[in-house]
Formats: sequence, C-alpha cells, structure tokens
Amino acid sequence: QVQLVESGGGLVQPGGSLRLSCAASGSIFSINAMGWYRQAPGKERELVADITSDGNTNYADSFKGRFTISRRNVNTVSLQMNSLKPEDTAVYYCRANLYSGMDYWGKGALVTVSS
Repeated sequence: QVQLVESGGGLVQPGGSLRLSCAASGSIFSINAMGWYRQAPGKERELVADITSDGNTNYADSFKGRFTISRRNVNTVSLQMNSLKPEDTAVYYCRANLYSGMDYWGKGALVTVSS
C-alpha cells in the first residue's frame, strides 16, 4: 500500500506561480507512475499530468506549456504551475499507479487563483 500527501496549495494571484509537491510512503518502490489530477467545483476530475519511473511525461493538452511535472526521487513528485488563471482554481490530487495496476490517491490540495 502507498500513502500520498500533497503540499504547496494555497492562494495565488492570476498570472502567478505555485509549486505542488506530493510525498509517497509505504511501498514506494512499487510505484510505476505518479501524477496530478484536479477537480474544480461542479466539474469532473481531470488529468493534469503524470510521469513514469523512467521519466516519461504525459500532459493533458490544456496544460501543456504552463504546467510542468517532475519526479525528484522515487517517492516525490512535483507540479510547477505558471501563468495561473482563475479557472485553474481546483483541488489538486496526487495519484500513484503501482506496477501491479493498483491506484492510490492523496486527499488533495486546494489551489485558489484570485486577485
């Protein structure tokens, strides 16, 4: 099993930047891919980006160019968010996908983009 804890959420002005981090614990060497999803009020949860253990990244089209995912080590992944817009306001969730196919989710971090 894997436990995930997000950090770095908060309030930021439009056009600003924010960096989210996710720390995994437990069976961390069983993790294949880690990624970020978000869910805005009234909307379904959507993929932002994910990254595999060998460094391959995958971005949803709407986030390419502004957001960057990186994996510092086996149990830590971050999401650098630039040029933030009010519509980026959402709860951002960290996800870990194990080699077995099992998924684990963090509890989420709220990002609010407002002046």
